[in-house]
Amino acid sequence: MDQAEKLRNVVRLKKQENKPNARVITITSGKGGVGKSNVAVNLAIQIQKLGRRVLIFDADFGLANVEVMFGAIPQYNLGDLIYHGRNIREIITEGPNGIGFISGGTGIEGLNNLAREQVLYLVHALRELDQMADVIIVDTGAGISSHVLEFVLASPEVILVTTPDPSSLTDSYSLMKVLYKNPGFDPATTRIYVLSNKVISQAEGTGVYEKLNSVVEQFLGGEVSYIGMIPQDGALEHSVRQQRPVSLMTPQAKSAKAFELIATRLITPEKKTDTVEKGISHFFLHFLKQNL
Repeated sequence: MDQAEKLRNVVRLKKQENKPNARVITITSGKGGVGKSNVAVNLAIQIQKLGRRVLIFDADFGLANVEVMFGAIPQYNLGDLIYHGRNIREIITEGPNGIGFISGGTGIEGLNNLAREQVLYLVHALRELDQMADVIIVDTGAGISSHVLEFVLASPEVILVTTPDPSSLTDSYSLMKVLYKNPGFDPATTRIYVLSNKVISQAEGTGVYEKLNSVVEQFLGGEVSYIGMIPQDGALEHSVRQQRPVSLMTPQAKSAKAFELIATRLITPEKKTDTVEKGISHFFLHFLKQNL
């Protein structure tokens, strides 16, 4: 039996146990500075408020924005799971409202160089997360580096954060263009949402989406969906300076309410499809398949 078949058996065994899969949502952006990690943290908080168990996987190697916003320094990271014998529960750090997060740490950098036994061990270990969370949010790095693309390619649902800034729109399109050129990308099984951040009105938020969707349709023959907008808000800017999520610091702020609305749209039953419940094991199986 080859390694690929072994990993597929791991996933099949899990399905036979009739245990629920976590929903994996990846949040990314074409460039830095657009508020991607802020979106990830606040959406996690709002989804948790809707009664779902949430985990954040911080895949933004080197920046650690999630732990800064949560005010919690992880003792262990993914590298400790892979290389140092820590179990999956040991590498989860608890943040506000009981939301756990996992730091990718140096483990992200080494994912493409794992031995086959390490790949199998990692997928086995991550199966536990499907029992610990209903939703797992993956916060990638920004841009079109290989690690960012691999995480996006592995995810059945992607939230692309962009702003009205022309360079942000250009970089978001560049990310989409690279995705569509990648032979591993299947637009039929990947739902990509656009979230317009730092806008001054609903109309501007919709306009940002329409500009991006127009060029995706025209030049790539695809489409993206609109999930909503986050307005420019003094309370949000203050919370960023204080390194605290606005959804906790000022829950009645316009931006916090906008995060709440987007979370509700994501969780609404009719938004669910067959592509959103494959779980974290399937996610990493897809991510690591180039190693097999």
